[in-house]
Amino acid sequence: MRASPLSADPLHHPFPSRRVTVFARGGMVATSQPLAAQAGLAILRRGGNAVDAAIATAAALTVLQPTSNGIGSDAFAIVWQGGRLHGLNASGPAPAAISIDAVRASGAAEMPRHGWTPVTVPGAPAAWAALAERFGRLPLADLLEPAATYAEAGFPLSPVLAQQWGAAVRAYRRTLAGPLFEPWFSVFAPQGRAPRAGEVWRSPDHARTLRAIGASAARAFYEGDLALRIDDFSRRHGGYLRRADLAAFRPEWVDPLCTTYRGHEVWELPPNGQGLVALMALNILSGFDLAERGFGSAEAVHLQLEAMKLAFADGRQHITDPAHMKVRAQDLLSAAYAEERRRRIGPSARPPEPGRPPAGGTVYLAAADGLGGMVSFIQSNYMGFGSGVVVPGTGISLQNRGHTFSLRPEAANALAPGKRTYHTIIPAFLTRDGVPVGPFGVMGGYMQPQGHVQVVLNTLDFGLNPQAALDAPRWQWIEGLRVLVEGLPGDVLEDLRRRGHDIRVSGDAGAFGCGEIIWRDPDSGVLAGATEPRTDGAVAAY
Repeated sequence: MRASPLSADPLHHPFPSRRVTVFARGGMVATSQPLAAQAGLAILRRGGNAVDAAIATAAALTVLQPTSNGIGSDAFAIVWQGGRLHGLNASGPAPAAISIDAVRASGAAEMPRHGWTPVTVPGAPAAWAALAERFGRLPLADLLEPAATYAEAGFPLSPVLAQQWGAAVRAYRRTLAGPLFEPWFSVFAPQGRAPRAGEVWRSPDHARTLRAIGASAARAFYEGDLALRIDDFSRRHGGYLRRADLAAFRPEWVDPLCTTYRGHEVWELPPNGQGLVALMALNILSGFDLAERGFGSAEAVHLQLEAMKLAFADGRQHITDPAHMKVRAQDLLSAAYAEERRRRIGPSARPPEPGRPPAGGTVYLAAADGLGGMVSFIQSNYMGFGSGVVVPGTGISLQNRGHTFSLRPEAANALAPGKRTYHTIIPAFLTRDGVPVGPFGVMGGYMQPQGHVQVVLNTLDFGLNPQAALDAPRWQWIEGLRVLVEGLPGDVLEDLRRRGHDIRVSGDAGAFGCGEIIWRDPDSGVLAGATEPRTDGAVAAY
């Protein structure tokens, strides 16, 4: 009988760790920043539900972890409420005025990383408002107030955050210059440098913006004064984003996709997100007995890497805004296609190639309340602080999500006005026979579907408890045959190299993503939560 997430021994922990699984019944928030988790917990204790807690935590993270997200982020959520799952896609499209020809005429051979060109419509404020309106108990203004208070009064930086912040400031000093980027340095390096661990950072403009969003149910951001400020700054610096783009944006409620793996349903959001990549990899791996091969064995890791490469090859070939996709997600998830891809896996590493399916700097948080509600939520600026553009007087740091667009017209993810790009940020959820087990996620660009797959395998194939499932050594396929690994024994590394994998051992914990998990026992209602040892994460519960 396969392992269940709820039957894993909480005391069995085969990896060095300073953390243990946290248990509670009243409510729980798990995220990558302790003060943000406490903000969500405070909302739960005030009578808010899991959705309220998720919104408060997400807003707080724009202040408390700006190295990874901001008010100018996109967001996605999976919500268990009313006996079923609901999906929210709050990823914004490219501006109406942008085009491949316009970008190439500016002298760019590919989409830039920084500046106004890669800025797409931010979706996070609209996500908060939509979630609060549909599922929340408390006013949005109340949910954003903890974040506004931290921005106004300031907070002391945690160690990993300070390290990431310092690295970003040093990198931006080398690459970003001129009046466009002066507001970013004014906000995030106010003393000419990054704030240090334990040093207090404040952003009063950020606080005012959060309160305006809360008081107006986000309309101030998309239609009011904030929208005018964004439009004006874009026009002054040759950007494409306009107030009309903001006013036209609406987040989309979607039905999550799932695949069955070891008697459980693994849920991801449909494209334009890359959650489909994780589901395709799990479909391929479902045909192998990984438990028999053994956790951390060269054979098990080899199979995981080959399946992941095949899934990524298909994802990069086909995933984009669903209105522009030529292949249906259901066809990519079919059992027949999984079997066809599985047959391509042999004893040696192979470069990934897409198949021919049948026609037809991120933050993550998990929240649960005592009444059964659960939320898997993720938001991101994409590359650390994002575009390097901060709208003066607002504290709004804008994402650079449009960098993932291609300037090749024939590419599936080719840039087009009003189009949503291939999105890396993905929340996930696990159920069993239609009963919620809980939310989970792993941050980190293209590491995310790889992290999701590894958490699922650690849980369902190898029987690890939530904290052990996060603490376990990870791998990340980069490109071609190149793979980053951490914590694997020397004999396993040599075996993988003999199979043809280009193995690089990395001591950079941030390269392997940062995750959180909350599982719920359906009988007792007990919540089991875990957070990432690779960052400053915390589980707050009562």
